Amino acid sequence: MSETYDHRRTAVLLVDPYNDFLSEGGKVWPLVEPVAKEVGLLDNLRAVVGSARESGVSVVFVPHRRWEPGDYETWAHPNPTQRNVQVRHTFARGTWGGEFHPDFQPQPGEVVAQEHWAQSGFATTDLDFQLKQHGITHVVLIGLLANTCLESTGRYAMELGYHVTLVRDATAAFRPEMMHAAHELNGPTYAHAIVTTQEIVTAFGGAQS
Repeated sequence: MSETYDHRRTAVLLVDPYNDFLSEGGKVWPLVEPVAKEVGLLDNLRAVVGSARESGVSVVFVPHRRWEPGDYETWAHPNPTQRNVQVRHTFARGTWGGEFHPDFQPQPGEVVAQEHWAQSGFATTDLDFQLKQHGITHVVLIGLLANTCLESTGRYAMELGYHVTLVRDATAAFRPEMMHAAHELNGPTYAHAIVTTQEIVTAFGGAQS
């Protein structure tokens, strides 16, 4: 891997690390579980986040809107995912499912961006502003889901001028075909690097100081 990452200018964007996605008993975990276990998702998320913190790379939390009663009911054009949220009450505010997984809790000084309503972590949030205020030029995307929020966030980041890295085994999707589309078909059209957990951990270990 030829990419290098200056720890002062790089951020790991941890997208939607909710119990509903990542924990046994979570509302969406049964849909994610097969792919998540195949790629070693939880261990790889821990490895990337831990390596980033050890090397001084910023960790930025990029959370989805936590459902509240009334959400989307008066909207003209809620998308299919938002309609599912209306039924499932995914990531409901004030519930266990709407809390971050215990292994992925913000540390003092880490940024938690405003919640995104749809799939891009940038649209309708302060994420771009926060990254610019912290001098970030390179973003490394991990979390869920590969073909929705990560892809939308990564594409938006590219459009805003960031260097974008996808970590193919620190994410998951509902089906293997979705992972294939995210990393083999769509990812190469916008991402500057598509790497494994081991590759990014090694790169962070050699982060420029």
